[in-house]
Amino acid sequence: MRLGKYSIGVGDRFAHQGEAQLRAIMKANQTGLDISPVWNKSNREHIYVHTHPADVRKEADAAVAALGFTGKYFVDADHINLTTVAPFVETADFFTLDVASFIGKPSASADVKAFVESCSKYKGEFTLPGINTPFHITNALLEEIASKFLAATQQASEIYQFLKTSKGEGNFVTEVSMDEVETPQTPLELLFILKMLANKSVPVQTIAPKFTGRFNKGVDYRGDINQFAKEFEEDVLVLDFAVKEFGLPTEIKLSVHSGSDKFSIYPIMADVIKKYDKGLHLKTAGTTWLEEVIGLAVAGGEGLDLAKKIYANSYNRKDELCAPYADVIDIDVLQLPSVEEVNNWSSQKYADTLRHIQGNKDYNSNFRQLIHVAYKVAAEMGDTYTGLLEKYADVVGSCVEENIYERHLKRLFNL
Repeated sequence: MRLGKYSIGVGDRFAHQGEAQLRAIMKANQTGLDISPVWNKSNREHIYVHTHPADVRKEADAAVAALGFTGKYFVDADHINLTTVAPFVETADFFTLDVASFIGKPSASADVKAFVESCSKYKGEFTLPGINTPFHITNALLEEIASKFLAATQQASEIYQFLKTSKGEGNFVTEVSMDEVETPQTPLELLFILKMLANKSVPVQTIAPKFTGRFNKGVDYRGDINQFAKEFEEDVLVLDFAVKEFGLPTEIKLSVHSGSDKFSIYPIMADVIKKYDKGLHLKTAGTTWLEEVIGLAVAGGEGLDLAKKIYANSYNRKDELCAPYADVIDIDVLQLPSVEEVNNWSSQKYADTLRHIQGNKDYNSNFRQLIHVAYKVAAEMGDTYTGLLEKYADVVGSCVEENIYERHLKRLFNL
């Protein structure tokens, strides 16, 4: 099973926006692109919302059937590990192997030594095609990289072998995720991570490294744009080399996690993948949940009332809600409006504050990040929340479609 050249992860917390998401992708594909939707949902999200992995498959299949979509599409078991993978086996065909927590864990000295020896041909001054500055590779550097990443790649291998046994070789797409850590992986580290995966016969089709800068949930990239551009381009060149050198799948591509709303780096990624004719996987995840809240606010009446209740509960429980996402949000609580203030807002004011249009004077990234991690609050409302999603399906769906197409796909592919 092969992932298409371009793919986009479309998380849908409450499984009501599959058709709206797919309409946006089909609209982009009418320009000549071939973007594959990947519906993704993590174990944590299933726990919070009280859903099951099979629900994502049902949503994806239903959306595809309703709109007559004929391209490739996938269901992603997002951020799984050996303890959480089993429930996803039957219905998922894309597995994001999250091994970030194993980075830096010790490996047997014999394994480290064996890996270093397998890299002997790269020692000394090593030049990677397309990168002008040569790398100086020593035993000490290789030992350092092996000590840092060998355990993580071993974990990826173990999860992959479990899936291979459970689903059969070639019946799923393998992504390896190392992004949820503090320190970015350098292009040279990425090169040897790929060698480790190849040595362990893990046919990785996408890899999600930790890039320079902050990839906070639902807001723009924060960091050195020039450094990111250099790093992203070199990572693409590393992947190209790894395919030829290590025998990894030819379709391997970078996966950008928490990629939603990183508008300032979209032109950079667009230029690089066009320059080298490479693919890309972009995960938008929780941005759809935000558009649901925006849509309810725009609908007014009881929809706006519910949106205000979601904020009130989120504000009063912000420490609890933010804790699991501490590494991927930066909220200045002093910039959050009071509950009383929000309760007096109009539909327009609420939507403008939450919607990611940076030129709008009312836009508040702190407000947006808090709502982003607060889907648990809506889940606790049960049918009250989902009932309004159904009642105002047209306005909510239009917000979801507009967001993915106008603010994401158009920017990323220069449409």
